Amino acid sequence: MNGLNKIEQYLIELKIEYQEIATGTFLINDRSRGLVQVVAAYDDPIVIVRAKAMEVPKERKLELFETLLRLNADDLTHGAYAIEKNEVILVDTLEYATMDRTEFEASLDSLGFALGKHYTTLGAYRS
Repeated sequence: MNGLNKIEQYLIELKIEYQEIATGTFLINDRSRGLVQVVAAYDDPIVIVRAKAMEVPKERKLELFETLLRLNADDLTHGAYAIEKNEVILVDTLEYATMDRTEFEASLDSLGFALGKHYTTLGAYRS
């Protein structure tokens, strides 16, 4: 089974709303799970699950970066906050060969939960 089929199979089994945006890459928009604009992509040998949290603000960057590091250490069960170009993203990686549906679902749930839970905290830094 290739990456495309395994990810898509789990999305279907979990009844998660998605669309394929490129081969092996899925855009998930399932508000009932707190998953908005989440991307799950197969990049052999891993599956990358990521979501944009916000733009990096022009002011208070260092304070925001410290907050993100603290959230990574204290309040995330899967994944971590990161900076990509000018965006704060939440990203998790899973090993494709051993990834099962429960692990994939836990990753998605953790990202959705974190984005909702941290919305107000991160909102204090939005321009």
